[in-house]
Amino acid sequence: MPEIALQTRHLSKKYGALTAVSDLNLEVYEGEVFGFLGPNGAGKTTSINMLCGLLKLNSGEVLIHGTLLDSRSDMQQRVGVCPQSIILWNSLTCIEQLVFIGEMYDIPAKAARSRGEHLLEVMQLTEKRDQLAKTLSGGMQRRLNLIMALVHDPEILVLDEPEAGLDPQSRVLVRDFIKSLARKKTVILTTHNMDEADRVADRVAIIDHGQLLALGTPDELKTRVGQGDVLEFTMLEPAMANRYLSLLSPLCANITTNGDELILRSRGIVELLPRILETLQTNALHPGDLRLRQNSLEDVFITLTGRRLRE
Repeated sequence: MPEIALQTRHLSKKYGALTAVSDLNLEVYEGEVFGFLGPNGAGKTTSINMLCGLLKLNSGEVLIHGTLLDSRSDMQQRVGVCPQSIILWNSLTCIEQLVFIGEMYDIPAKAARSRGEHLLEVMQLTEKRDQLAKTLSGGMQRRLNLIMALVHDPEILVLDEPEAGLDPQSRVLVRDFIKSLARKKTVILTTHNMDEADRVADRVAIIDHGQLLALGTPDELKTRVGQGDVLEFTMLEPAMANRYLSLLSPLCANITTNGDELILRSRGIVELLPRILETLQTNALHPGDLRLRQNSLEDVFITLTGRRLRE
């Protein structure tokens, strides 16, 4: 069993009558990438700010490696944070940004510079080291902001929407960097990109209205939550749509039509496919192109949090 790097016990936060986070209990393992997902207003940012020591708890506890953290400065020394909003000093070059951050954490300037040079190389920003950070593109600024959270070599790294605003090449670079940090550090990742979470996270927690709704690996959640995998095909005899439905309903309860498309959703739809095709063939019906899509993490997310738009 891996060691627990970070644990929350009954974490809660209220703003007057509004409960932003309610009785949140999490265990994040050492060396894993932990996805923290939820719609806008779900309580993600409030939870993250409490984990990082940026927001006072109403109740509950935060522990790192089993040690109760009651000192805000101690928590900030052990946790690195890359916020969603890019924060830079306009009058400092890239390397000066990193040295300044290091000195804020009481790291000697020489050590901070050495660490900064290495991180710039990793993020392919070495050529920009002496340029003012404000002159960089948005994607470069995002990458610089990410490594600024690592200068003091924290045990736990919290990344809030680290791929926001990145072009595809930068997105791959950041994603690979996050994966490279796994096993060396514990990474907590918040994102609205379900594909990103599915690719990168070892486990994900989904919260809404301040409460934990689901926790597990992406594959576990896709197996356990949602309406299942999706099989779509074109009906070559669309006028016989009712016939298709009556024949296939005993095999799959969740069937819908969209024009001449038939859409079946069920867990284990792949195992049902031979029986579906045999049933249609026996009854002289001819499906067109078949498309099979697995239940996705986005499907899980929508099932748990609903389709209503959030502000």
